[in-house]
Amino acid sequence: MEKSIPLHLQEIIFTDKNLSRQIGKWEKEGLIKKIAPLIYTGKIHETPEMLIRRNLFTILGRQYPNAIISHRSALELKPTETGDFFLTYTYTKKIGLPGITLHFLQGIGPIEGDRLFTGELYLGQQARAFLENLQISRREGPKSKTLPRSVIEEKLESIIRVNGEDAINQLRDQARTIAPALALEKEFEQLNKLIGALLATQPSKLLSSPVGKARALGNPFDSTRVQLLEQLFVELQQRAFKNRLDKNKSSPSFANFAFFESYFSNYIEGTVFTVSEAKEIIETQRPLPTRNEDSHDVLGTYHIVSSRQEMQVIPNSGEHLLEILQYRHKVLLSARPEKNPGMFKDKDNFAGQTTFVEYELVRGTLLKGFDFYKVLNSPVGKALFMMFLISEVHPFLDGNGRIARVMMNAELVTAGESKIMIPTVYRDDYIGALRRLTRKKDPDAYIRMMERAREFSENVYGDNRDDMENYLLSCNAFLEDTEGKILQIVPR
Repeated sequence: MEKSIPLHLQEIIFTDKNLSRQIGKWEKEGLIKKIAPLIYTGKIHETPEMLIRRNLFTILGRQYPNAIISHRSALELKPTETGDFFLTYTYTKKIGLPGITLHFLQGIGPIEGDRLFTGELYLGQQARAFLENLQISRREGPKSKTLPRSVIEEKLESIIRVNGEDAINQLRDQARTIAPALALEKEFEQLNKLIGALLATQPSKLLSSPVGKARALGNPFDSTRVQLLEQLFVELQQRAFKNRLDKNKSSPSFANFAFFESYFSNYIEGTVFTVSEAKEIIETQRPLPTRNEDSHDVLGTYHIVSSRQEMQVIPNSGEHLLEILQYRHKVLLSARPEKNPGMFKDKDNFAGQTTFVEYELVRGTLLKGFDFYKVLNSPVGKALFMMFLISEVHPFLDGNGRIARVMMNAELVTAGESKIMIPTVYRDDYIGALRRLTRKKDPDAYIRMMERAREFSENVYGDNRDDMENYLLSCNAFLEDTEGKILQIVPR
């Protein structure tokens, strides 16, 4: 209770014999209102449902001493979507509060390892919660005291993924210790088998969730990222994309586009050259003396995107996708041995506030992504999905953005569609839309951004490199995004 705020203005006011007369007076004066038995509030304009939900733990800690948040509620720490919340107490009873139904289940009180949460309310320890969730429940769905088996598997897998096998083994040891005191020996046997299956020491057929099966088969994946990929997949599958056929059909024209494509792709990632320096690198096939590694980055990108044969290779299976990625990365970063060219990352990587897929989940997440990719109808949809998949997983220590754009354009070349280049002036729009999809789960902004890049890129063609450069200049393509200019699409 907030002592600095007068009692009659506080969110939650508990009445008792000493306060009952004063409470009655305030209620008559309209200063407070009753929201539940023995519970009043000074926030008279707020709904009882919101107040109860916001102060649930405070209420439980005051009115039900030594109750234990248990079963699914101990793992979710919030009411279910139907407003049900489960506790272990001295009796079995169902009590209704505005917006929430409390289910008290008679059982054993706090034991060593259960934590005092707030007031006199306890939170069941993690091992206890998993054992309780393996009890038989007569109900299903959000009314059930236990989580679905698939969700339990996903939560166990998450412990392994985030904290390693030692953490799950510690959980198992703790569950083994407390099971007799709780009369949950049978539930421990189930938990033991589930953990064994996740660690591949028990048959994987015991598992029901996709993430659990993937862990058992050695390809665990990032389930949150897979949900995001599914959302993008659904949006792309419903879109109709205008055909923008490739106008760079001749070898010189294809090579010219590839030059500026590789130039911009490296520039975006911070490998900054003037156009004349990039021309010298490509024409001589030799790095600049003072910038060996950066020069090789430009050469590596160009070697891939200028090869029509290479750019017509697209994955036909999940494993083939992994092979293509590793081969192209090896070519791209051949001059940077410290970046492990051709090898998936062996530590986690970040960009600002974004944490990419954990290194142990790279293969599994890419394989799950391929399952969506292979079903997409439109080659443009496949290209945009592939670009985001690689960008979001970030499977390598370096070169992820360049590889993502290479994989995207390979889809377009194979389909006879115009490739996409992301010019310097469009970098902010490009990065912003990717970030918005990652953080806000907004595929529309990403798709609209890429569609504008497609419209622009369709007009970049010609056998003369200087003419192509002049066209790019007319579109503001080489300007820094900080110069306040926008990408112009000049008709041709």
